[in-house]
Amino acid sequence: MTAPAPAFAERYLLAADMISDPYEHLDALRDHAPVHWSPLHHAWLVTGYDQVMRCLRDPAVSADRVRPLMDAVPQGAREDAERAFTILSRWMVFNDPPRHRGLRQVFQEAFAARAVARYRSFSEKATRAVLARGAVPGRDGDLMADVAKPLPALVFARWLGIPRTDAPSFWYWNARVADLVLGTAQEESEYRASLQALVSLEGYLAALVARRRAEPGDDLISQVLREGRVGESVSEEEFVGMLTQMAFAGGETTSNLIANTVLALHTRPDQLAAVSQDPDLAQGAVEETLRLDGPSKMSIRTAARDLDLDGRTLRAGDRIFLVTAAANRDPARFPDPGRFDVRRSGATHLGFGFGAHFCIGAALARLVAVAAVRTLITERPGLTLAGPGRLRWQPSLLNRSLTALPVRY
Repeated sequence: MTAPAPAFAERYLLAADMISDPYEHLDALRDHAPVHWSPLHHAWLVTGYDQVMRCLRDPAVSADRVRPLMDAVPQGAREDAERAFTILSRWMVFNDPPRHRGLRQVFQEAFAARAVARYRSFSEKATRAVLARGAVPGRDGDLMADVAKPLPALVFARWLGIPRTDAPSFWYWNARVADLVLGTAQEESEYRASLQALVSLEGYLAALVARRRAEPGDDLISQVLREGRVGESVSEEEFVGMLTQMAFAGGETTSNLIANTVLALHTRPDQLAAVSQDPDLAQGAVEETLRLDGPSKMSIRTAARDLDLDGRTLRAGDRIFLVTAAANRDPARFPDPGRFDVRRSGATHLGFGFGAHFCIGAALARLVAVAAVRTLITERPGLTLAGPGRLRWQPSLLNRSLTALPVRY
């Protein structure tokens, strides 16, 4: 007689072991029910590839989640929050069509692959400069602090036109905004610091926009202003609000993508050897990391109205977790989904989302990450991990971010 299959036991996704390695549980959840109501998280967990794609296409699934973020702020910090959440309401990622489309079009040309390609040479030079300064051969170090964080900061600051003298304040504000948006702020003091940082970042970028109107440069802000859409398609306030999203999203995502790719390769000797022999496979390594262990685990949506999904009825107002970390390992879409293969081709992963909300900065993030990985492989061939079993991950539902990546260069 065959023993009955064990009942599925849901786990809290912010438990320490889930933060460290959520994938076995997410695979089991997807196999159990790709659309699952979670009383523990007060949300629908959508883990199947086809089901996540349906949600990303369905106008009944709304990206507007500023109100839930506001609701998470401690009562004592609410007075500081009104202006900050007005800024967040201008972020493309928190808007649905048609407003989302209007906001996105302002940046469409600047983010096109052909426009981003001109930063390839700068990214490669910046990578070598960062390695020369912080990744000395034979030295122990932290690849997150030495390479993964400073490199995107250099490229994105150059791209936005941030003067070097302003960089420390600019990146401090970004780090605090990340605490707010990614849910790592917990104490009232942390919320206050994050809310104030967002307001300060907006004020700084508004002044920079005014400066670029008077003195145009070779940067994103100047390019968009030259195209004439600010003041017509969007207001100045909307433009500055969107710049705060660009400033936050670019550095965080790319830093984690670099570190996670280096970790993936250096725990898989055969794949590391393949990229070492053919550095152009660095592109494949970055894509496989986006699929298998990327910087984003899920995105949060809300049902704008009742909808049926995989035979389940989602009610208007229900929260929906689109767990791309599980969808990207769906065996119905990806053969041998747990295998990291730098030569993989076929189905499109959801590491940067899909459809209207596909990450607008994907081309630049890919360019910087590939430059970093290729240069590390070719110019630091002796790099090894130092204690991979002691790795720690940031406690976040949304992102997949190492606190540090100890290495020997």
